[in-house]
Amino acid sequence: MRVELRPAPFDAVAEVGDYRAAGGSPGKSGATSIFIGTMRDFNEGEEVGAMTLEHYPGMTEKHLKEICEHAAGQWAVHDILLLHRTGDIEVGEDIVLVATWAAHRGDAIDATRFIIEDLKHRAPFWKKETVSDGERWVDRNTSGYSAAD
Repeated sequence: MRVELRPAPFDAVAEVGDYRAAGGSPGKSGATSIFIGTMRDFNEGEEVGAMTLEHYPGMTEKHLKEICEHAAGQWAVHDILLLHRTGDIEVGEDIVLVATWAAHRGDAIDATRFIIEDLKHRAPFWKKETVSDGERWVDRNTSGYSAAD
């Protein structure tokens, strides 16, 4: 398992390939589930030009590891890779990568969904968006579904 915060841009697809090439995902896995979250150019009905993502060093990493450990205890996953950006983020850049490996797709998919949903709702991150009339702090994350937001 690897959990990292990254202050610089990363290519999530390349990171998964590099992790696999380095032996980070065991060959006994028949399923890989990957979620990539990317900086979009809108939120709450307004155009967003950029975002700053702040965190509490030490506490945030600990919380992310606990989320992954919980998922590994709940589903039969062999490995987990979680990368998350911090700092200044531009539209189109990857923000978060969650990849899980398991023998079967159900475990991999369910663990990935659990990790990203818990992370989005409980991990200690604070978002400040740059919008047309200045900056604003985001007080809640979206539900994850267009119709609900």
